[in-house]
Amino acid sequence: QMADPFLYNAGERSHYGCLGQEVQIEYLKAYVCRPSFFTDKAVIVVHDVFGWQYPDIRYIVDLMAGHGYITICPDFFKGTEPWTPTDHWVDFPDWMKNHDPMKVDKEADVVLKYLKEQCGAKKIGIVGFAWGGIAVHHLMLKNPQLTAGVSLYGIVRDSEERYSLLNPTFFIFGEKDHTISLDQISLLEDKLKQYCKVPYKIKVYPGQVHGFAQLKPEDMKPEDKPYIEEARKDMIDWIKMFI
Repeated sequence: QMADPFLYNAGERSHYGCLGQEVQIEYLKAYVCRPSFFTDKAVIVVHDVFGWQYPDIRYIVDLMAGHGYITICPDFFKGTEPWTPTDHWVDFPDWMKNHDPMKVDKEADVVLKYLKEQCGAKKIGIVGFAWGGIAVHHLMLKNPQLTAGVSLYGIVRDSEERYSLLNPTFFIFGEKDHTISLDQISLLEDKLKQYCKVPYKIKVYPGQVHGFAQLKPEDMKPEDKPYIEEARKDMIDWIKMFI
């Protein structure tokens, strides 16, 4: 029996009334939320394994929009089924084969084009959670159109090419994330010191498990709340610094 690799209770979600709307962009569906004033700054949010309709991720989209960014979460699973809290972990490796977080380049280009041509965006950042964190790390190595990135508990693991980031990138980790060991985090830090030519930051939040930063206020435990809020503020401050 494989341990649940997420360790954050993804069962009962409290209902979240979203502030944005769903749109169709070429072959992708996406959830978009805009600030109440005009801006030419945008942020792409990359969902985790639970997909683009999950209430936690929509909460993050609305949060970013509240800070003044046109914010969009496209369906990087392209209409296929997301992982669900009732699925069996023994099937997870097979599911992942068909949902590769390193194969998001085409979707990212479709969304970048939409943000530039339809929304007037001039500077675009990206934040991603878990599965989406891996996608962000990958895209920050490949796509120079992304001005800054934040990867939350997701890293590209098996490539020597993974340290030459093109633009400023911030990596957020939970100290008790059993999908990413502290050894892997220090390796990332050592290698970035050696190879990375742009600003980067790595921060580990005490006592936090995988998936901690996207919880909605009503789903937070009181002892985790300060760290969750700090991680979100840090994420937004990084985006604000560069975008």
